[in-house]
Amino acid sequence: MSKATQTIQRPLAHGLTSRQMSMISIAGIIGAGLFIGSANAIAATGPAAVLSYILTGALVLLVMRMLGEMAVASPDSGSFSTYAARAIGPWAGFSIGWLYWWFWVLIIPVEAIAGADILHQWLPSIPSWVLAFVIMIALASTNLLSVKNFGEFEFWFALIKVLAIIAFIVACMMALSGFWPFAEGSKVDPVPIFSNFMPNGISAVLGGILITMFSFFGAEVVTIAAGETDNPRDKIRKATNLVVYRISLFYILSISLIVSIVGYNDPRLLEVGSFQRTLEILQLPEAKLIVDIVVLVAVTSCMNSGLYTASRMIYSLSTRGDAPAAIRRVSSKGVPYAAVLASTLAGFAGCLVNYLMPGQVFAFLLSTTGAIALVVYLVIAVSQLRSRYLAERAGIELSFKMWLFPWLTWLVIALILVVLGYMAIADGYRYQLALTCSVIGVILFMAALRGRQHN
Repeated sequence: MSKATQTIQRPLAHGLTSRQMSMISIAGIIGAGLFIGSANAIAATGPAAVLSYILTGALVLLVMRMLGEMAVASPDSGSFSTYAARAIGPWAGFSIGWLYWWFWVLIIPVEAIAGADILHQWLPSIPSWVLAFVIMIALASTNLLSVKNFGEFEFWFALIKVLAIIAFIVACMMALSGFWPFAEGSKVDPVPIFSNFMPNGISAVLGGILITMFSFFGAEVVTIAAGETDNPRDKIRKATNLVVYRISLFYILSISLIVSIVGYNDPRLLEVGSFQRTLEILQLPEAKLIVDIVVLVAVTSCMNSGLYTASRMIYSLSTRGDAPAAIRRVSSKGVPYAAVLASTLAGFAGCLVNYLMPGQVFAFLLSTTGAIALVVYLVIAVSQLRSRYLAERAGIELSFKMWLFPWLTWLVIALILVVLGYMAIADGYRYQLALTCSVIGVILFMAALRGRQHN
């Protein structure tokens, strides 16, 4: 056997520890979308943004339970792409895998640019584009060395984010209890909040789901990472069971506290973000610096996990013959280095396009990701539905199951279709849905061509 063939067939390393996996499962649902994007949801929805977060959180919880059922039965670095290929057909696994990779290689430069903008405020003599490329090179290097490095970075990134949110929650509770002074004239009476709870109607709550969905997307990373751990089934089961508590604490509680302190029509809400505006009202010194540091950690963490996730997805596609065979190459330390390099280069291309043509091509490309999270969740639900029926028909007893099957699975499918239908009729989202559908159309065409080649 040749050396090249041995390299291609080398398996991925099982280098992630229980400690790292626990934090990776947390890091996947705490990103810049919570610290920055929540302001958009609150401004558009009012205090009822809490309902948007509750509905989205419930949807993510059910999807993670379905994904957990399939992942516990068969851990795989391709996660839902592999399960879709088995349950629905090779075309489905091909399509959803490439669609997911497309999403993350566009998010990678977004996070790098956001981090670079923060660093540029502190280091104004260095151009933002240089800082963006430095961030990408640094994180690509850690991903290339070993999966343990990725896990260690995510552990500390996640720990900082968790401590920051807990400190924020404690400060807000102290303020609402009268133990922390508000800025002069800024204290909000809870009564007007509930008397004007849904100022823009129920349609705004549905629109809020689309904004909040971006914040939650990434929870599924834990089922991808589990393929590089020992005892992956136990770790997936534990991480999935804890999702509900993390969603409740980090999102629903913190957003509830924010809308109790910051008015949804506060003119500075969209300008500085929900967390910074809350800290300003609480008269915390250097509120902007504190939030900038936390957001820098959040975007760096998101980019780190995005690069990891994109590389593992395209690696899995390659092992199934759905991506170039060269991407299947694995280093002596069990790292799919070709997949990491391919995903990094795609991220570099996104950064380059953004800086060469600011606000033009890259904004257009980013709009193509508008409905990808919903499509991924829809495919997960359909895959679980089909997988359970196939398992029952084969007499296979599953150790980890979706609740109230098949009713909750059908409820998730129906809810996703309702939200997609709302996107189709809402002026603000129709364009994003159309662009996402165009990308899906291109990928489905590629899947059809691949199917013909294999027939």
